[in-house]
Amino acid sequence: MAIFSLHTERLDLKVLDESYSELVLQYLSKNRNFHKPFVPERADYFYTDTFQSNHLKHNQRLFHLKRSIRFHLFRKHQPKQIIGDLAFDNIILGSFLSCYLGYQMDEEEVNQGYMTEGLKKGIEFIFESVGLHRIEANIMPSNERSARVVKKLGFTNEGSAKDYLKINGKWEDHNHWVLLNDRV
Repeated sequence: MAIFSLHTERLDLKVLDESYSELVLQYLSKNRNFHKPFVPERADYFYTDTFQSNHLKHNQRLFHLKRSIRFHLFRKHQPKQIIGDLAFDNIILGSFLSCYLGYQMDEEEVNQGYMTEGLKKGIEFIFESVGLHRIEANIMPSNERSARVVKKLGFTNEGSAKDYLKINGKWEDHNHWVLLNDRV
């Protein structure tokens, strides 16, 4: 079951428990090659039900500790198919009030506005309910589609970081995009 959810006009954003491991595995396996250029190398065990079940349990603990919130995106009329996911990770409270943002879509669902719609709702929640001041998204310069999404949402590019993350076995530069909450 979903342990928490948000809703938009077309989407349900759900924080999932381990009962969704098979759906998560289907989504990740289907998009393995599509996501590969933009994610760290993943061992074959990542693509198992056992790993995904344990990962969902871990995500639940982090959600309850207010350390990370991972939403899986579902179309309202297709509640059994994940079309994307987004995560507000490494949430730091206190005087920093910041987190990192990551997101990915099903290859068949890109360019339909779903990620922008889901991120708008997630950002609203992070800023208003969690009370964060800063969201950081680090994006490879070659990932122009992802940069367009954050630009639409009002993020600004604060510069680049050389060899920032090891992606698909290679150290990659990333542009550092930031969105500030001026109400905090």
